Amino acid sequence: MANNFDSNVSKKVMKSFLAGFESERVLTKNINTQLFAGEFNADTDDKVYVKRPTDFTTVETPDGDVSAETPNDIIAGQAFAQAQDVITVFADVNAVDEALRAGQLDELLKPAAKRLVTKLELNMGKFMLKNTAGKVGNTGTAVTSWDHIAAAGAFLEARGVPMDKALCMGVNPFTQRKLASDQRSLGGETGAMTANERATIATNFAGMDVKTCTTLASYTTGAGTDRAGVVASAPTQTYLGAKDTMLTSLAVSGFQANLQIKAGETVTITGIYLNNLSTREAMIDETGSQVEYTATVQADVTLNGSGAGTIVIGGAAINETNGQYNTIVAAIAGGEAVTLGGSASTIYQPNLAWHYDAFSMVSIAQKKLRATDTIATTSDGVQIRVTRDSDFYKNKNLYRFDIHPAFAALNPFFALQVFGS
Repeated sequence: MANNFDSNVSKKVMKSFLAGFESERVLTKNINTQLFAGEFNADTDDKVYVKRPTDFTTVETPDGDVSAETPNDIIAGQAFAQAQDVITVFADVNAVDEALRAGQLDELLKPAAKRLVTKLELNMGKFMLKNTAGKVGNTGTAVTSWDHIAAAGAFLEARGVPMDKALCMGVNPFTQRKLASDQRSLGGETGAMTANERATIATNFAGMDVKTCTTLASYTTGAGTDRAGVVASAPTQTYLGAKDTMLTSLAVSGFQANLQIKAGETVTITGIYLNNLSTREAMIDETGSQVEYTATVQADVTLNGSGAGTIVIGGAAINETNGQYNTIVAAIAGGEAVTLGGSASTIYQPNLAWHYDAFSMVSIAQKKLRATDTIATTSDGVQIRVTRDSDFYKNKNLYRFDIHPAFAALNPFFALQVFGS
């Protein structure tokens, strides 16, 4: 039998590619990542569900007699990881073999690895944007000082986001030019560094690691100038109705006729205020004022000719008598003013701030296409497959590198859009 060294070569190629892939990651280095092996199959409808934690309320009585009290409702909610498209990048076998012999494999494969990371994190950035639940600052106003950064950290902490894991903020690269007027020691590191390390502007500032990010998502608002309306009717505001999606369907009217509203835009409801998710008491800012409820549009929608329609927003507006899952101080009754952030026909790229467990990227375990395939998994659970094969239509031998991600919004209240003020 003839010798076949494809497997050995494939392992060397994977080692080089994986090193380049790891060195280029930024967004996906700062969220929950894990590998799912066997959870996705024909019966799961491209989704895998993860249980949300339950919550409780306490009661106080003079003598400990709780017979007149209402017990907590035990309701199990779920977050789901949605399978995304497989992302693939190709490399010519002859070029790889020549680079391997010349000791230049890393130089050849690093651009391919960077391209795979870029596409993955562009997709992740879009997912993160539309799954935020809140905003600090004024839409379209640039972050120009460190107090704007601190506002994001303060908002997340005051909202009751746990401080047990890292908070992260991703900003447009031009933001560091503005921040440099306040702090002249930005950067300056030397030596071999990963993209995640090079992106770091500040560590543990206002409880956050602040990083530049080139894969933040943007959206363009619709042409209608009338971007204010009213709540047409009270939405469902129970935890039971929101437990698996953390979304609210909000019927609105009084907007510009045929207004197009884009995923990622923000909606503020006047007179409706946020709760601290830990204390379930009103969230209070530095001026002593309650913080208004602002949510993020989850999907593009076009309102009808009367300026009415239904906007799906997150995080969910929840207000119940027992209060154990309440996200707002008082219920939305209908008739409240609703305002879309920003101006008409304008492109916006929000900065984002989030807790490590706000989002998850799951790697779906891939099957080998050939026996000589190499499948490797990073230390944080991201899996890549390399396959060598021929394309007899194009008369080429190719390597293909594949990743199959799934994205999950574990808790949208752990993330928000950040602008200046």
